[in-house]
Amino acid sequence: MFRNRKLGSICYFVADIGRTETFYRDVLGLEIDNMGDAGDGHDWLMAKTANGIELIFFQQESRPGNSPIIVFEIAEGGIDDVVAGLAAKGATIVTPVSHAPGGWSAEVADPDGHQISMYQSEDQPRSLKT
Repeated sequence: MFRNRKLGSICYFVADIGRTETFYRDVLGLEIDNMGDAGDGHDWLMAKTANGIELIFFQQESRPGNSPIIVFEIAEGGIDDVVAGLAAKGATIVTPVSHAPGGWSAEVADPDGHQISMYQSEDQPRSLKT
C-alpha cells in the first residue's frame, strides 16, 4: 500500500519551538519557515532538505515513541480509502483521519508500536471511490 508512496515529511514534537528554530537554523544551517499558529496557540516550523523531504516541528509533549513520526504523502487523495484498507489488513489505527494544517492526516502503528503517519492536502478528495 505504501510501496509507491513518497516520503513527504518527518514530524517532530518539541518542547520549545523557539529553541528548535534557533538550533535548526543557526546550528544546522537549514532555512526554517515559521508557519504561524498551528491552532493550539503555538507556532509550527517547516524546513526542506535538499532532496525535498520536509522537517516539520510542532510544540507539544515529546516522549520516546511519539517523535519523530515518518509521514507518507497521499498526493492523489483518498486518505479515507487508504486507512480503511490498512484497517482491513489488521493494522492498528492510532489516529483516525483528522484535520491537520492544510489537510488531513492519520496514523497507524507498526507491530512494535512505532507510528507511521500519512497526510494529504485539503485540495484532494478524502475518498476516491465513486
